[in-house]
Amino acid sequence: MKIKKRSLDNRIDYGLILPVFILSIIGMLSLYVALSHDSSVKNIMKPMLRQSIWYVVGAIAVVIVMQFSSKNLWRLTPFFYAFGLIMLTTLLKFYDTSMYTDTGSKNWFRIGEVTFQPSELMKVAYVLMLAYAITRHNVLYRTRTIKTDFRLIFKMVLISLPIGILLLLQKDLGTLLVFIAIFGGIFLVSGISWRIEIPTILFFILLAAGVLYLVTTDTGRDLLSKVGFKEYQFSRIDSWLDPFHDSSGKSYQQAQALIAIGSGGMFGKGFNVSEVSVPVQTSDMIFTVIGENFGFLGSCLVIFMYFILIYRM
Repeated sequence: MKIKKRSLDNRIDYGLILPVFILSIIGMLSLYVALSHDSSVKNIMKPMLRQSIWYVVGAIAVVIVMQFSSKNLWRLTPFFYAFGLIMLTTLLKFYDTSMYTDTGSKNWFRIGEVTFQPSELMKVAYVLMLAYAITRHNVLYRTRTIKTDFRLIFKMVLISLPIGILLLLQKDLGTLLVFIAIFGGIFLVSGISWRIEIPTILFFILLAAGVLYLVTTDTGRDLLSKVGFKEYQFSRIDSWLDPFHDSSGKSYQQAQALIAIGSGGMFGKGFNVSEVSVPVQTSDMIFTVIGENFGFLGSCLVIFMYFILIYRM
């Protein structure tokens, strides 16, 4: 009997579309508010149009990816991963100097007025490459042992190592932490024995606690400086531990962000209100617009939509 291929309609998960649609609408509204109160932006419609184009490009990309069978996707994954590494390597030489001056990281390309981070593409390639390696390993070793699990971990580390080195060379600690989180999540669902997972989790918890303790002491900072920690990395951790420790200086952005979110109260101040100045509000700090305009309830709606999205995925 001939098996019919599933139609495109059958492959669409409508439970994913609703939260994506709602988040896209909220995102556009929030971007409009942030741009409206940014004195450096002369023409609001230009970045709004650019964001709309990215939505369209994303939708087209989704439709294209849905045409691929898993077999074809696996075939392309190593090439996608290699392309991502080439992009990250190229970035060491051809980075956006203005963004480097502002952020201290060589993590942006600029082509005319368009800027983008190759690490965002690399995140997708990285997830696919780890999934590719794990799937092939699990097919090869159907009987799992501690030895085969360590072999899988070795493969995952080999895939991760070039990315980690390139991000360190770019001085992009924030993105490196995201990749570590991705590695941790995939590590947990890879089928590796709990006899390896539990000690590993405990080790990293203790390591993180130890680093945080060292950062809070002068002796510890001296020790971390000797092993390669930079001043900007200390500043990031300091601002995370206490956003108000230097609210007019290095932690100004974090402090203002918390004030803006809290100022919205339960129901928010209303649409298109921005009374608290927050740097980089149009990108990293867009949630401050949601908190100030739509309040606690609006913020909870956004978080709830993300929970639905993650659950459906």
